[in-house]
Amino acid sequence: MADTEFDVVVIGGGPGGYVAAIRAAQLGLRTACVEKRGALGGTCLNVGCIPSKALLQSSHHYAEAVHGLAAHGVKVSGVELDLPTMMARKRKVVADNTKGIEFLFKKHKIAYLVGAGRIAAPGSVEVSGKDGVTTLTAKSIVIATGSDVTPLPGIAIDEKQIVSSTGALDLPQVPKHLVVIGAGVIGLELGSVWRRLGAEVTVVEFLDRALPQHDGEISKQTQRILERQGLAFRLSTKVTAAKTGGTGVTLTLEPAKGGEASELVADVVLVAIGRRPYTEGLGAHEAGVAIDARGFITVDSHFRTSVPGIYAIGDVIGGAMLAHKAEEEGVALAEILAGQAGHVTYDAIPGVVYTWPEVANVGRTEEQLKAEGIAYKVGKFPFSANGRARANGDFDGFVKILADARTDRVLGCHIIGPAAGDLIAEVVLGMEFAAAAEDIGRTSHAHPSLAEAIKEAALAVDGRPLHI
Repeated sequence: MADTEFDVVVIGGGPGGYVAAIRAAQLGLRTACVEKRGALGGTCLNVGCIPSKALLQSSHHYAEAVHGLAAHGVKVSGVELDLPTMMARKRKVVADNTKGIEFLFKKHKIAYLVGAGRIAAPGSVEVSGKDGVTTLTAKSIVIATGSDVTPLPGIAIDEKQIVSSTGALDLPQVPKHLVVIGAGVIGLELGSVWRRLGAEVTVVEFLDRALPQHDGEISKQTQRILERQGLAFRLSTKVTAAKTGGTGVTLTLEPAKGGEASELVADVVLVAIGRRPYTEGLGAHEAGVAIDARGFITVDSHFRTSVPGIYAIGDVIGGAMLAHKAEEEGVALAEILAGQAGHVTYDAIPGVVYTWPEVANVGRTEEQLKAEGIAYKVGKFPFSANGRARANGDFDGFVKILADARTDRVLGCHIIGPAAGDLIAEVVLGMEFAAAAEDIGRTSHAHPSLAEAIKEAALAVDGRPLHI
């Protein structure tokens, strides 16, 4: 590569890194992006968000054909699962998305280097690739290396019988019994995929409820619905050991608060207890970058690390470990580096669980508001009272809006229901502009639409929903 001098060098080509690179290039900065995977998009695109959603969509179609279409007057018979074709479609979705990012890099004249990036010194990045080591100089270095699977002590992941989310996305056959360790987003999504395709699924969770970080009412409803779909839950339970053999995996379980041990046998075990920052081999610590006890890189409000000229964004700095949060940080940092005023409103970052029905949230939960001593009002509206949901035949769940008791400003929204991940965007936009619940309630919504449930929940904050 002829040019080795850049304004910005981004280490990591995931959602935070590649978006930061694109925005920096748009703003006229000479930009390079270093990615060792050999495919842009990071964990999200290659072995996370995108392939999991492809399988969720495909498995949903299969389950609808087997169980749901008859109620709509569509009779089908002889429905068969073609898992190899389903997996091939998933791989094509991933490949097409990756090629799309490469096209954007070429469009914006971003230098893309395949190799492992290491900070040799402030202003210098060494890239170890198949053709040797290339040294880049940069006015600004951006660490966007993301996160990796959090291991469970004593449980060795082999990606065959004991798998991470990566292995769970590429199983060669439907397991008879899948045990999922962790009732968070990843565990419930992938558990749903394999349950729809015919596996018996047991979810083991250390805490006392599924989706333990979500609003409590939403968590309970989610668990009830997933149990109706056939998922079994073992809550307040820890896994202390795993033994693999020719017939499967034998897990040793104990009550979280202590007690008598028991065993649970599975064909495949998915470890989904969270993710941890990835800084291995990066040279950040050696360069003087401050890293906290949990492995997260410490930054200030402008994403500056403790070393001048070195910045960090995304999962590696903590907070919500979400692709779109990393993207927002990438854009904000690029704008700051270009002399503009980049900003991220962290209270308005949505989260979505792509089970069916979907679960979406933004802002505070009731539990958080109570802990903070904030007086609030609640407005709820069930999808069972929404005309479009009834017409669709998908009316599990509800919308819940939390607003300040004095100002009516929306403080949070929690949805479980059809298309919740799309519906939440209206409330996110409202919160970005400091909307009151009344603002949303007085906004015209098309009829019949699922979004009317948002309007009704906003009206319910003031005790005046129209359709319940």
